Amino acid sequence: MQTPSRSVAVVLFPDFELLDVFGPLEMYGMAPETFHLHLVAEKAGPVASRQGPISVAERAFAENRQYDLLLVPGGQGTRTEVDNPVILDWLAAQAGRAEYVCSVCTGSALLARAGLLDGVRATTNKMAFAWVAAQREQVKWEKEARWVEDGRFFTSSGVSAGMDMSLAMIARILDQQTAEQFACWAEYEWHQDAGWDPFARIHGLV
Repeated sequence: MQTPSRSVAVVLFPDFELLDVFGPLEMYGMAPETFHLHLVAEKAGPVASRQGPISVAERAFAENRQYDLLLVPGGQGTRTEVDNPVILDWLAAQAGRAEYVCSVCTGSALLARAGLLDGVRATTNKMAFAWVAAQREQVKWEKEARWVEDGRFFTSSGVSAGMDMSLAMIARILDQQTAEQFACWAEYEWHQDAGWDPFARIHGLV
């Protein structure tokens, strides 16, 4: 049986983290027949990353499209966006109908502030853990995890961890062998153990 195709919305905002976006997109992009990738922002057009390079969001929040998989990156811009009702309201509306909701790094702060992670096990960048956890105490924040799966919610630790999480998502939607093949094609050493997290210790969380 052929796997149904899924639309993937990756949210952009000023000062997003480059690898949070393009690491996962590299993995999903290896199965274009399954994952249809879209960059979405408050307004369509150019959005500057934290590192400087500009990406172009081809779709705006106001277009009222529905996506199957929602991916929220982190980056310095999350410190501003946690107080932006436009993005928080859009995330809440989208997540209510999405099959999967994912975040990389401090992107989980946006999901938390939108009220989407109440009672959900989640994690985030270990260097910024205290700040993210302070955004919403109703979340079951996990200090030691490369990524966390709780039902349809997938949240990862910092930056490169988003690729590990995305491969785990691919394994769930497609299969383990395909995810391992994608990692091989990318010449990427996939940390398949979601509990592997030396950075929690480095940053004094455990």
